[in-house]
Amino acid sequence: MSRTPDVMKLTPFYGFFHYLASTIHSMWFRGDVAGTDNFPVDGPFLIASNHASHLDPPLVGCHVARQMRFFARKSLWSNRAFAWWLNQVETIPVERDSGDIGAIKRVLQALKENRAVVLFPEGTRSPDGLLHKPKAGVGLMACKTGVPVVPCRIYGSFQAFGKGAAIPSFGSPVTIVFGPPISAGDYDDPAAGKARYETAAQRIMDRIAAIPAPAYPVI
Repeated sequence: MSRTPDVMKLTPFYGFFHYLASTIHSMWFRGDVAGTDNFPVDGPFLIASNHASHLDPPLVGCHVARQMRFFARKSLWSNRAFAWWLNQVETIPVERDSGDIGAIKRVLQALKENRAVVLFPEGTRSPDGLLHKPKAGVGLMACKTGVPVVPCRIYGSFQAFGKGAAIPSFGSPVTIVFGPPISAGDYDDPAAGKARYETAAQRIMDRIAAIPAPAYPVI
């Protein structure tokens, strides 16, 4: 990745793990990375991705040339050492399925700071590597912020280190594809009433599902 002005603004702590994740991807899980030109040039945005592995957050984040913010379940802060690390990389703690107001406020603050935030609409890792129904929470976050949402499809992370695996399968490729950004007008339908956030979440998930794996010519 080129050292763009945004990359130069990374905090030293975050920047170290940003490049470490990039190195790990290129050395042990090397797959294709496509669509990085789909990131908005100016202003904040959300990235919404499928989720099948603990590898997903760092491998998505390391290909975005700005300081990201991620979500993690609040229970992870019970380990003091890990909690310190999560705080250093500015992870947002969230209570699942609770409409966590504090998490929403942190997202809004991050976007005011011109950050990008990564969301996983399924809410947790896929148990089988397949795409699953999104939680309404991602629709809530998107509709409350009104910023563009860049859909992201990760291929191969379940095979590399899926739920239930004790150790990663080094050498198993992980491919990451970013799709064109979705404007608020395309995902948000205020007329949907009580189904507004579920509708937005499903529209975002549908865009993720529609992203194809990169096609390689047969030689």
